[in-house]
Amino acid sequence: MDTAAVDLSGRVALVAGATRGAGRGIAVELGAAGATVWCTGRSTRGRRSEYDRPETIEETAELVTAAGGRGIPVVADHLVPGEVTAVVDRVATESGRLDVLVNDIWGGEKLFAWDTPLWEHDLADGLRLLRLAVETHLITSHAALPLLIREPGGLVVEMTDGPTDYNAVTYRVNAFYDLAKVAVSRLGFSQAHELRQHGATAVTLTPGWLRSEMMLDEYGVTEENWRDATATEPHFCISESPRYVGRAVAALAADPQRPRWSGRSLSSGQLAQVYGFTDLDGTRPDAWRYVTEVQDAGRPAGDEGYR
Repeated sequence: MDTAAVDLSGRVALVAGATRGAGRGIAVELGAAGATVWCTGRSTRGRRSEYDRPETIEETAELVTAAGGRGIPVVADHLVPGEVTAVVDRVATESGRLDVLVNDIWGGEKLFAWDTPLWEHDLADGLRLLRLAVETHLITSHAALPLLIREPGGLVVEMTDGPTDYNAVTYRVNAFYDLAKVAVSRLGFSQAHELRQHGATAVTLTPGWLRSEMMLDEYGVTEENWRDATATEPHFCISESPRYVGRAVAALAADPQRPRWSGRSLSSGQLAQVYGFTDLDGTRPDAWRYVTEVQDAGRPAGDEGYR
C-alpha cells in the first residue's frame, strides 16, 4: 500500500494522548491521509504536564494540518471524566461523527523503576501509573464509543507495549508496568467483543522500539542521526520512528476489510508486511521478531534481515 494512496478524507479521528511519541506520529499520519484529527493532551503552550517537555498539543495539531489534514487541539486530562465528555461533545457538535478512536494515553514514563520487586517499588507511583495507563483508556472509551457506533465501520485502537503473545510469557519491567500493558491488550479484546454487533472494530497495537522525542533525548541524538545511538545501545538499530506506527493506524482505518483484525494484538512491523507501508527511511523494521530472535536470545545486535 502506497501511503500516498491512503485516503481518509471525510473521516474524523480522536487521538487521545497526541502530544508526543506514538500519539503524535499517529495523528500526523491520519492527517496525511486527509482526516480531521482531534488531538488531546495535557501539555499546551501555556502549561506543561509533569513531564515538563516542550512538545504541545497545539504543535501536534499544526503538524496534522501541515500534513494535509485538519488538526484540532483540545486540552484534556483523561483521568477526569467531565473533561473527556466535553471533548467528545465538541467532536459530536463540530464534526458530527467519530470514525477512529486511538487510546494512546500513557504518562507513566517517570513513574516506574526497572526490575524492582512489587514490595520495593514506590506504591504511589505504581498506582498512579496504572491509573494513567488503564483508567484513562476506560474513561475515554466510555465517553467516545456511543458517538463512534452511531454509524457502522468505526475503529478503536488501543495502544500498548508488546504483542499479547510476547507479554504473556515475558516479565515486563516490573509488576505495575507489566499489569498495565497486559490490561490494555485485554481491553482491546473486550471492546472488540462488544463492538462487533455495531459493525465496529477494536484492536490492540504496539510499536517496536520507538524513537520518541524522549528516547532521542535520552541517547542524545535526533531523528536525522539516530543510528549514532547504537554506539551506546547496539539493539537500537531496530528502532522505528513514531510515523511508522502512525502509518499502521492509517492503513487499518482505510482498509474496508479491517474487521478481520478485530480483537487481535498487532504490531507496526507485522502490519507493514501486510499493507506494504514503510518507515520514513523506506525500511520495514520488524522489531518484535528481532527482540525475540536476536535481543532476548543474546545474539549480537544487527538489523540485517529485520528491515
